[in-house]
Amino acid sequence: MHGFANPRRFLALASWLTPVLLVSGLLLTGAALAWGYFTVPPDRLMGETVRILFIHVPSAWLGMGGWTTIALASLVYLVWRHPLAALAARAAAVPGMVFTSICLATGSIWGRPTWGTWWVWDGRLTSMLVLLFLYFGYIALAQAVEREGGSSRIPAIFGLVGAINIPIINRSVVWWNSLHQPPSITLGSSAIADVYLWPLAMAVIGMSLLFGGIILARMRALLADIQAEARIRRKADELEPA
Repeated sequence: MHGFANPRRFLALASWLTPVLLVSGLLLTGAALAWGYFTVPPDRLMGETVRILFIHVPSAWLGMGGWTTIALASLVYLVWRHPLAALAARAAAVPGMVFTSICLATGSIWGRPTWGTWWVWDGRLTSMLVLLFLYFGYIALAQAVEREGGSSRIPAIFGLVGAINIPIINRSVVWWNSLHQPPSITLGSSAIADVYLWPLAMAVIGMSLLFGGIILARMRALLADIQAEARIRRKADELEPA
């Protein structure tokens, strides 16, 4: 892993892996959504609203996955001082926030005809909303550190502390009575019919590949900004009179 701490090695890998992830992710996601929205039949109980599943579930997965990425990258940065770990955490924050927002929006759209309300303050919905606020806080903190020149340890610690919310989201429907249905997919079993499960799995894989490609693209952009700023400072130092 430390071999890729070298920016040159990272860029050599990311330059070809980024388009591979983005293109394959877009193709898989498009095929999965077309399959789910135009081919599968309406559900016996939920009717046409079941189609929201193919966006809602992958978005929830990636919303949590984004913060898990932040937490792991923050741990690597704090323990091993991995040069690119802080960049990886920053790169995962915005796409993670976007997927969390999509999860909350599609969940509300699904809840209106199913529960008769756009929102309820149950464990799953509230903990996902907390996750969105954590993303807002992390992004603001990381930008403030970059702007003011503070220590990158501060957002890294925040990223680790915020990870406490991930198991709360995961187990919320088990720990508390909730309108939200219990876990439909567990280790070794699934309560989802195969006709919905397969396009859902394809959508999860496709959006995950897309998510990975976006993170790599953002890491490359952040690294380019840092290198450009360093070159500008060197030029400024060279132009200063002795």
